[in-house]
Amino acid sequence: MAEPALPSARARIRRERLETRITADQKILIERAAALQGRTVTDFVLTSVQEAARRAIEEHQRLELSLRDSQVFVDALLGPKPANERLRDTVRRYRQATGV
Repeated sequence: MAEPALPSARARIRRERLETRITADQKILIERAAALQGRTVTDFVLTSVQEAARRAIEEHQRLELSLRDSQVFVDALLGPKPANERLRDTVRRYRQATGV
């Protein structure tokens, strides 16, 4: 099956639209921040929103991993697997080495 043709650079750039209503104070604030960085309002808003979206996704993924890891840890504490020969051998060597 043939690969679909890649869209032209023009088609990939800003074909979607995102609109929002803001207060006059919000607009002034955003315009000032964009001007201080020497950027257009559009560039400033897009960059800021993308960074916020990436942070939100990363935070969610971290939390999701943390919850799963916590559950695995609790499960290991509540239902430990029996010691196998390798673990018993390691404990024996540790005790010999440390005199415990």
